[in-house]
Amino acid sequence: MQERLYAGKRWSLLILLQAMDTAGKDSTIEHVMSGINPQGCRVVSFKAPSQLELSHNFLWRATCALPGRGEIGIFNRSYYEEVLVVRVHPELLKKQGLAPQLMGKDIWQERFTSIRAFERHLIGNGTIILKFFLNLSKAEQRRRLLERIDRPEKNWKFDAADLAERRHWDAYQASYQDAIAHTASEAAPWHIVPADNKWFSRLFVAAAIVDCLEKRNLEFPEVDEEAREAMARARDELMAEGDDGESRLTKGRDDG
Repeated sequence: MQERLYAGKRWSLLILLQAMDTAGKDSTIEHVMSGINPQGCRVVSFKAPSQLELSHNFLWRATCALPGRGEIGIFNRSYYEEVLVVRVHPELLKKQGLAPQLMGKDIWQERFTSIRAFERHLIGNGTIILKFFLNLSKAEQRRRLLERIDRPEKNWKFDAADLAERRHWDAYQASYQDAIAHTASEAAPWHIVPADNKWFSRLFVAAAIVDCLEKRNLEFPEVDEEAREAMARARDELMAEGDDGESRLTKGRDDG
């Protein structure tokens, strides 16, 4: 299906992965996408925005990273961070250079409206959007954080910032609930993925991607008559060559 998507160049597929820390976004990308051609796939991880990104609207950096037609784009976190982490940490909003009158109490609803319009625009121009929230329990996150501390081979994964964010667990849950409720649509629904068991969350995501692409009935593009005639001429030329690649017509002239 990926080959047909790439060959047809009519659709692009955008996969969004959102989750709390340790929920398995990285490993989901690694396992689910391991069977596809990397030439037609791009993964973008959205970290803290740069100064250049902060000088533009909150959707700008995501727009620059969108997949082209025929491509699969994976956002490890996404523009939804602007209504999640920024909402939990309002001090980040003050760093975005917005005029004070634009940072009122309705800013989150306004951003939800912008996101819905942005996604409608993408869908109307041939981008298929799949949004996944890997729903990790607080108890399982604790276990995974302890594992990163206790197992030497996983120490490199531990980040003290993850523990700091865990202290805002309830605020994050409320922000996720609000964001999902206000941005789910028939064309771009949210898939809530139970993430305590990694094997299940990977299977869930893989199945959703396959199901989505199957519904598009992707086919290889049909070749027009002009192209068929060009291929016929090319075939005649190639068949005129011997098995060693030397032209029979040229060989005959040389022998004469």
